[in-house]
Amino acid sequence: MATTTALNCISLSEPDVGKSVALLKQACLDCGFFYVVDHGISQEFMDEVFAQSKRFFDLPHDEKMKLLRNEKHRGYTPILDELLDQENQVNGDYKEGYYIGVEVSEDDPQAQKPFFGPNLWPSEDLLPGWRQTMEQYHKEALTVAREVARIIALALDLEAGFFDKPEMLGDPIAVLRLLHYEGVRSVTGKVSNPGRGIYGAGAHSDYGLITLLATDDVVGLQICKDRDAKPRIWEYVAPVKGGFIVNLGDMLERWSNCVFRSTLHRVIVDGQERYSIAYFVEPSHECLVECLPTCTSEANPPKFPPVTCAEYLSKRYKDTHADLSSYNNGYRA
Repeated sequence: MATTTALNCISLSEPDVGKSVALLKQACLDCGFFYVVDHGISQEFMDEVFAQSKRFFDLPHDEKMKLLRNEKHRGYTPILDELLDQENQVNGDYKEGYYIGVEVSEDDPQAQKPFFGPNLWPSEDLLPGWRQTMEQYHKEALTVAREVARIIALALDLEAGFFDKPEMLGDPIAVLRLLHYEGVRSVTGKVSNPGRGIYGAGAHSDYGLITLLATDDVVGLQICKDRDAKPRIWEYVAPVKGGFIVNLGDMLERWSNCVFRSTLHRVIVDGQERYSIAYFVEPSHECLVECLPTCTSEANPPKFPPVTCAEYLSKRYKDTHADLSSYNNGYRA
């Protein structure tokens, strides 16, 4: 049985910024995961977002498939659509999801960019108030992410506003993703079995800058602090009521020249339904991710070539999602 790890907890209402920076820096060097509390999003509103998420996933499969994700990664992702750990998974992830990005109208020149464009929304008749709830959450979560990014900047010995620049979080590719692990209603995916390659979500690290994860009270998330260990040691991360589990993405690991950690994680489900809400925060499309001046020296030269955010993300999404042409009449061909 995997143990439960202890994570540092950062309060966004802590008046001593130095204390928050020290806690966060230790977490980023150790495992790249930490809790964020006192973030300003009310518990009542968080409960409403989870309730609206459940309303969507409770819809009949055919209704959900009418909103199947498009090439801009907006909309519904069915069970097994995503394959995060190609070496160890026999199928895809036993989870379904829903992507909601920054809303950009079809006639806006920005809509030509990958990851930008109009969102897919369930009709107001079908799910009244759903769009308004999700748009509000998108906005509030971005505010929290920007606050966290300021503490990360200080922990990297940068100016507090480093990530606030227009080419970074001033015009971000921020993606809200609702997630549902089916539990006992599903014949195939109700219980994970790592020995047989069956997971709620396969082992992976996130692609971008940071991820804010809100979960229900069902335990399932596991992290592996040392991906090179044989065998790997997996530890559970306990849910935190009203708070976020925050983790660093691969892009920040690249930026920091591997000083800060983007850690492998996966989801193991034991038959219980589980809901979570991930908010992935990446910089703008054109942002050049290259080694930070505070993270390199003669003894530690840059480990990665510079890459634009859009180029990097596009490759990572393509590598892990099913080809859309494989869907036929709502089911994979």
